[in-house]
Amino acid sequence: MNPIENTNQNFRRHQWKMLFAVMFCYLFYYTGRQNFGWAIQGIALEFNVAKQYIGWAGAAMLWAYGIGQFINGNLADKFGARRMMVIGGVLSVLMNWATSFATAYWMIVVFWALNGFSQSLGWAPGSRMVANWWGGKERGKAFGFYVFAAGCSSVLIYLLSIIMLDIYGVDWRWLFRLPVLLLLLGCGVFYFVVRDKPEDAGFKPVKGDTAFVLPKENESSLERYKKVLCNKKFILACISIGFQNMARYGLLVWVPLYYLGTKLNENANLWIALALPVGMALGTIFFGQLSDRVFNSNRSRPIALSMGLAGVVILMVYLVPKENLLGGLVLMFAAGFLVYGPQSCYWPLSPDLLGVKRSGTGVGVMNTFAYAFAGAGEPFIGYMIDVTGEQNIVFVVTAVMCFFSALIILFVRR
Repeated sequence: MNPIENTNQNFRRHQWKMLFAVMFCYLFYYTGRQNFGWAIQGIALEFNVAKQYIGWAGAAMLWAYGIGQFINGNLADKFGARRMMVIGGVLSVLMNWATSFATAYWMIVVFWALNGFSQSLGWAPGSRMVANWWGGKERGKAFGFYVFAAGCSSVLIYLLSIIMLDIYGVDWRWLFRLPVLLLLLGCGVFYFVVRDKPEDAGFKPVKGDTAFVLPKENESSLERYKKVLCNKKFILACISIGFQNMARYGLLVWVPLYYLGTKLNENANLWIALALPVGMALGTIFFGQLSDRVFNSNRSRPIALSMGLAGVVILMVYLVPKENLLGGLVLMFAAGFLVYGPQSCYWPLSPDLLGVKRSGTGVGVMNTFAYAFAGAGEPFIGYMIDVTGEQNIVFVVTAVMCFFSALIILFVRR
């Protein structure tokens, strides 16, 4: 097949088809890892473990995920996203079911860590595919849609978990068994629809960016890692997203416990929690467009603006009683919108600063920082809850993390 000009309608149709396919797959990815927050109450009561130790289980998953990202981002640059995302999804389903049959708390920690590594085969490979199909001028928009799918995945697992717990009163083990089956559907559709890059579908490669030196052909893995880790601006961005992800997971994991309470019959306005991932999903679309259209693809400014405002809003959540339905809904939505929205600005920094050919490695390294920080935050938040006896202390801790993130990203310029 002769290469087709990338400016025609046929390419544009394929371009959106590939983006929607990777979005559809990732729409179900979080059913395999953000179900944990809703199971904390049941796990803590059944195995009689303190919140700090529950936090270590979350840390094990997040650190395994981060280590996997460091490895799998580079592998995506070498082998492509198609097979890696599907393998990761299937393995995650198996590890969720294994977690659900745990008979001791240490088994939950082990299986949940293995699940973290399985989940790591998703994001960086998918990001590389998005970078392959979308050029620099539209990359913020494309990543905005991709992160929007991740945000919708949070909405989906929150909604399913609330229905299962609040309406049907299921045991916590079923939170690991039923929602994750949707991930098998997403992986199946993804595998048969996507192509890793335009050349695989008979098109010319997307026109490259010129803000960096192109890597030589057949660049080795070691050379790619060296270029990525020696880019000071990129490393600062990685530290910034580390604090951002600490705040994000601090909310995603511990907000369900805040509204569930410490006893099985203590639920207070449980549905308020759903406003958090809804805000997260919508924020990604807004900030992806904002960085391209208003800030001329300058990613650092909208990130700093959003994270600074997120810190203020989260402190307001701390002051509002959880019985306040309207105030809780508005503030929880705003917190999600602001704390997760700028993720659609972080990920384009990888191809923006490093080039498309190193974007998988860059996204993997960035996600390693993100989840190393998030993993450290989980037991710390659990410890603070145990020490203070106040579950809303999570909002004070996450607000401070937001302010650190906003400050550090100011030093990043393209």
